[in-house]
Amino acid sequence: MIFGLGTDIVEVFRLKDAIKKWGDSFLSKIFTLREIRYSNSRRFSHQHFAARFAAKEAVIKAFGEWRQFPIRWTDIEVLNDKEGKPIIEFHRDALKLKNRKKVSEVVVSMSHSKNYAIANVILLKKGIK
Repeated sequence: MIFGLGTDIVEVFRLKDAIKKWGDSFLSKIFTLREIRYSNSRRFSHQHFAARFAAKEAVIKAFGEWRQFPIRWTDIEVLNDKEGKPIIEFHRDALKLKNRKKVSEVVVSMSHSKNYAIANVILLKKGIK
């Protein structure tokens, strides 16, 4: 059953400007080392950073209670599986929240263009018995 749904859209230039202004300090606050390595390996890295940022925001929106349970940006990690499909890995406080809410699966979809990046996240729970 669906527990939560979150969507976010990001203007790519805003991430590009933040990276240009604050550099590694900004990147390490928002992204994990694996996310940074992946995005920097891509031709238009700022589009990939923006899509990952949108996915993190969408996860937070899907939980719907981030103010009561603050999560560090790096506690939510957006990776790709072997086929390139985006996946979410939870760490530390985000993992505790996922377990507390009994979320069994996370479905994520991301897309980006020159100007925008968007992500949708669905949090699923196993059926109630």
